[in-house]
Amino acid sequence: MELTNTITNTKPILYSLRNCPYAMRARIAVFKAKQSVVLRDVVLSDKPQAMLAASAKATVPILVLANGKVIDESLDVMLWALEQSDPSNLLQQDHPSRLAEMLDFIRVFDTEFKSVLDHYKCAKRYREPNVVECRSACEPYLQLIETRLNEHAYIVSDSESLVDIAVLPFIRQFARVERQWYLQSAYPKLRLWLSNYLQSPMFTKVMAKYPLWQEGQAELKFGA
Repeated sequence: MELTNTITNTKPILYSLRNCPYAMRARIAVFKAKQSVVLRDVVLSDKPQAMLAASAKATVPILVLANGKVIDESLDVMLWALEQSDPSNLLQQDHPSRLAEMLDFIRVFDTEFKSVLDHYKCAKRYREPNVVECRSACEPYLQLIETRLNEHAYIVSDSESLVDIAVLPFIRQFARVERQWYLQSAYPKLRLWLSNYLQSPMFTKVMAKYPLWQEGQAELKFGA
């Protein structure tokens, strides 16, 4: 499951950015689904023309399938990967109504939590006087996860699901804003859940550093 130099025209191409939470969760899903893609690591300050041509949004992740279809929303990339193969049953297909419930949960975090998280990060970065207020606005979402983790091993059930890997990068961001506060916060189950992910071999591989992609260079294979 390591990246290797290879040139291919048949594998999907994934434009990614190492620390972008949206790109991160797309890579996690591809890895979990045991899919094989060509990884093109980019920086948004110098977007390659091939990426701009693929999607007018010009933000990561962008997945270009072998048939030319473009998927440029991270959640859609995740769903695509898991629809190809879901060996860990992250979509929990044995519960027919579960997917809709999971998507609703993820959308709350993608909209509401992401908004208050951004305010919190900015307040801390620029040393604004409302850091505590901004942090407090994030806490109901942390408590929601904490409550669920008190009931079962993962956010949705005792089995890992799409929800866990979708919100993981954003909880990771929160934990890094005020590290000491986070380590002493009233969310022990959430801390353990996050720590288990961050210390896993999967996360190490998904977060490995690779050279930025440039037109004409050998491609890098990621995943299976």
